[in-house]
Amino acid sequence: MNEFTRARQTMLDKQLIPRGIRDRAVLAALNLVPREQFVAPEMAPHAYRDSPLNIPEQQTISQPYVVALMAQALELHSQCNVLEVGAGSGYAAAVLSQIAREVHAVERHPKLANEARLVLKRLGYTNVSIHQADGSQGWPGRAPYDAIAVAAAAPSIPTSLRQQLKVGGRLVIPVGPRDEQTLIRLRRLDFNDYREESLGKVRFVPLIGREGWS
Repeated sequence: MNEFTRARQTMLDKQLIPRGIRDRAVLAALNLVPREQFVAPEMAPHAYRDSPLNIPEQQTISQPYVVALMAQALELHSQCNVLEVGAGSGYAAAVLSQIAREVHAVERHPKLANEARLVLKRLGYTNVSIHQADGSQGWPGRAPYDAIAVAAAAPSIPTSLRQQLKVGGRLVIPVGPRDEQTLIRLRRLDFNDYREESLGKVRFVPLIGREGWS
């Protein structure tokens, strides 16, 4: 067992399970995906810290607990078609791909999108596609989605993302001002019927785009 394998197990035991992450598939996915491969080499020793980490383009890779919380809230199963908005380095997409059938992740920064594609290919994740586009408008080409995860804060829930969610699907997104947001789970109950619930306070980088922040 190497240092990173031990660090992943410690992450589960100290950061995730005590805070209520109980979904076995989510815990297994977090234990499988090598987070250290999704950060710069000099950041690898800090990969399993209980905090977000900086990546290029003034973006971050989310705190492991937040990745786990969002994945658990999506209520994933093996046949899910998932959209992730704000792919960043590709770490969360890799986690989701361990549970879902396919993951489409959108990243607006070309450099991050290219680097995420490279690391995912190198690590053998074949059911993840990275698209460089305005994530606030989702990725309509593979809609509708069983689940949508948004890893950037929006002033309100984008209409495009609502429309790309299947009836019965779940959307998890931070909503609110730039300094602090509420993590919202939105369920689509019918064509025009949605239900929101709060999952707690969070802090994300802003969702930049036509249906996000300018």
